[in-house]
Amino acid sequence: MSISAHQVVTLHYRLYDVLNDGGEQLLDDSQSRDKPLEYLHGHDNILPGLERALESQPAGAELSVMLAPADAYGVYNEALVQTVSRASFGNTPLEVGSRFQTEGEAGPQIVTVLGLDGDNVSIDTNHPLAGHTLRYQVNVLTIREATRAELAKGHPLPPDTDYSKVEDRKVL
Repeated sequence: MSISAHQVVTLHYRLYDVLNDGGEQLLDDSQSRDKPLEYLHGHDNILPGLERALESQPAGAELSVMLAPADAYGVYNEALVQTVSRASFGNTPLEVGSRFQTEGEAGPQIVTVLGLDGDNVSIDTNHPLAGHTLRYQVNVLTIREATRAELAKGHPLPPDTDYSKVEDRKVL
């Protein structure tokens, strides 16, 4: 079986930030946590560039996938750096470098505090990896057909799901 839409894929990965000098910095390693990634292929559960690279790969495949910023977290956008009133944050304690998630126009977004100046706060709403070239080292572990319940939810259900509480557990 090879990866295609509506399948649940389990894989281990290592994520590297490709540095300007050609070196790499390890950012994440699912195997070191002994927690593989499980996602529903074709349902925007992972980065589009990574999903395209995984299309048609069989279980057991090992591949290296290089993602340009546009195929990962986007090109860095200076317009997303802005100064806002400290009052916008209420009583939230702020310090330079702190990050938190807020609800933006397009859904959840990460905000990074760049600077504090009296009643003004400089923030950056670019994703922390915007503008970065990334490399994934991937090992595809398993591929299976998604259940109707998973397709309805848009993501894999946990292994311990009580299907008596899920409308339809049948596999397509």
